[in-house]
Amino acid sequence: MSTEGAPDARTARENAQAVPRPRGAPPMPPGPPEDAGPPLVRWLRSPRPAAGPGVWRTGHVPKPPEDPDRLGDRELHGTAALAAIAGWIVWSLYANGYLGFVLWPLEWLGLDSWGASTGGITVLYLYELLFVVLLVYAFGRVGNGPDLWRRWRPAVLRLLTGRPDIPPLPRGAALRATAALLACYAAWRLSFRGVWEFWLEPLYTVVPDSWWQDGDTTAYTVSYNLYYALYAALLLALAAWLGGWRAVRRHFPLALRLRPGAGTTPGERAELARLADFTELRAAGATRAAERLAAEARGGVMSDLDYARIEYAWRLVRARPTALPAFDDTAAAEGAAAFTHPSGARDLPARTAEHDLLTRQVRIGHAPDEDRNPYEYRGEAVALDPTVLGTSLLAVGPPGSGKTGRVIRPVVEALCLQALTGQAAVVAVGTARSGLGPDGAFDIVVRVGDPASTHQLDLYGGAADTDEAATLLAEALVGGGRADPAEAAAALIQLIGPYQAAYGHLPGVPELRAMLDGAPALLATLREDLALAGAADQQRDLDARARQAQRPDDLGPQLADRLALLDRAGFSHPGRAPAFSLSSLTHPLRVRVDLPATGHAEAGRIITRLLLAQFTAAAVTRPDRSLFACLVLDDATAAVTRGTVRGLTQLRPNNAGAVLALRTLDDVPAELRTGLLGAVGCRMAFSGITTWDAEHFARAWGTAWTEDQETTRTPDRGGGMVKRLVRGVRRAFTGRDTTTESVTVRRVERERWSASELAHRVPSRHAVVSMTSVAGEPSPPVLVRLG
Repeated sequence: MSTEGAPDARTARENAQAVPRPRGAPPMPPGPPEDAGPPLVRWLRSPRPAAGPGVWRTGHVPKPPEDPDRLGDRELHGTAALAAIAGWIVWSLYANGYLGFVLWPLEWLGLDSWGASTGGITVLYLYELLFVVLLVYAFGRVGNGPDLWRRWRPAVLRLLTGRPDIPPLPRGAALRATAALLACYAAWRLSFRGVWEFWLEPLYTVVPDSWWQDGDTTAYTVSYNLYYALYAALLLALAAWLGGWRAVRRHFPLALRLRPGAGTTPGERAELARLADFTELRAAGATRAAERLAAEARGGVMSDLDYARIEYAWRLVRARPTALPAFDDTAAAEGAAAFTHPSGARDLPARTAEHDLLTRQVRIGHAPDEDRNPYEYRGEAVALDPTVLGTSLLAVGPPGSGKTGRVIRPVVEALCLQALTGQAAVVAVGTARSGLGPDGAFDIVVRVGDPASTHQLDLYGGAADTDEAATLLAEALVGGGRADPAEAAAALIQLIGPYQAAYGHLPGVPELRAMLDGAPALLATLREDLALAGAADQQRDLDARARQAQRPDDLGPQLADRLALLDRAGFSHPGRAPAFSLSSLTHPLRVRVDLPATGHAEAGRIITRLLLAQFTAAAVTRPDRSLFACLVLDDATAAVTRGTVRGLTQLRPNNAGAVLALRTLDDVPAELRTGLLGAVGCRMAFSGITTWDAEHFARAWGTAWTEDQETTRTPDRGGGMVKRLVRGVRRAFTGRDTTTESVTVRRVERERWSASELAHRVPSRHAVVSMTSVAGEPSPPVLVRLG
């Protein structure tokens, strides 16, 4: 088994006898698929990295920083293909002997004198390997190889490891691993191409000569194949040790070894164990609860809502450690059914949107990957959660644009789910045809005007102070009109105060209406009852009301007419049903208010204003603000007043928010439109809005610096006789003069979304959305495909 000589080193390399190659091992039979666990465990293992406001975090992959000089796909891949072809041509020319100057350095070192010796062929092999590495490096740089790898790196990592967000290796570790791989390849090629033979001496020492002298016997074939496999394994082990491949394998775990959603770092594995195995409960001493909950989570008994509810209960225990024994006993006894909502419900009758109860997000759409969207939001799913709803949301769009079905309904559904976990309280207001959710999804359904309704609204929102009650009612009755709410509140307090002093409770709609109309019998009876109650001092308010009623500009008749609208719409039915007030938002309630049917539109607007005013007051004065309270108005037409605009600004620091949907900003008084857009942190402009509405959004979203390109074309008059002749022939055939172009690039400040773009370039089923978190982190306006 000797290597035959040759005139030079190249011929020696080409004619070197190859060592018989070992046969490949049979493929390993595929093992059984690893059990990924029940749906809850898979849901818990989904990555949820931190992201900007409104980004759907479940399965989100953070993007690398934006490259301002990013090449297009066609240019990038075309340049890479051209560089690869050029590199292959250069190698082909060298291999066929057309680039002899490449070997000049070896000739200067006297390589030809080495002949076909092992050392000469080894040096030639290593020199050619170095030449190949230099070719790959040079043409890789020319062909934008680093940019191509950065473009395809997430897809490659997702295919191999299932995790596209793994950070790159340190530069030193990467160079060490690559050098070891090249050295291993060079040693393997020199060994199995017959250049190196020293590694075969142990085999010849052990194997008898009779096995191969008269031809390769079966025993010899088996022995050298085993020996070759052993040598290759040792070679790989040596390269892995020198190159630190074990650290590389730990840094990039293969997808076959990694369970779906399993962590790759110790921190991630600890977090997954905390979520799925309740290790935090075990560490705190709640061992029985942890074992029961972990068993039900793995057994598929626990749902995502059960998990979120128990997780929230555990957070409360961490804030109050004395409750740990009770928590342990309850969770160990009831398991996934522990700490249920007072209604006993453990889920909604149906879910129409995609929710993640760990992040408290609801997915409302997808941001298309186009230039109009900011880089960090392109191709991302968009979601809403209490961190952005806490700054309040204003949605403006014509009927049929998707406000209710694609935004309002998912938000109400998400808040109802969070109420079942004990983290929120929601009041959804709309008509019976709005479709805000089935009756089974709510604890209280108030049907205004329906005698069969189980509840009715409290006219004063549970206010105990007569001044506050009069102020809220006045805001609802005359807010948005020409009358001054302060004067209306003064007129109401002159009747509400004496009535409460006489009877111990606030008057209802019929009684208050009659007193404003100046009913003599009722007022006389009220005076007598005040005297019997020992509150004769309250009669001065009645005397003042009687004097003001004689004035021609008295607001009493106007207030009585507004109350008459509520009375005819069936606002209250004394004694028939308990009253619901917004002062009960300290409990995780799910409330739906159905406004009166068609024919009582003005009464519906008054009720909407009343609920919005009561909510802004109740959310601020709550003694316990741990629950996120939210009021959702499917139609906020004529509901915005000066008082409610001031109230919206106070919701953010009090863990509350409001969602207001409007058909057009014309439904808001002109002097309040700018203030309303400034009071809310989340703004949505749906397709089909008018140019006048779009102007308000364009001003609210401001401007941004962009690069503007200006192209100037001038007639080409330069050149000699030949060039002028060519221009003349071209003009004769095309009819156009030859021009030269000059491009000027400058930075200018332009509107993020102009009024014309908002009104005419937003596709159907789309909306432009901007959000601000309660921490003050804003997001630029993003075009979102809803649904």
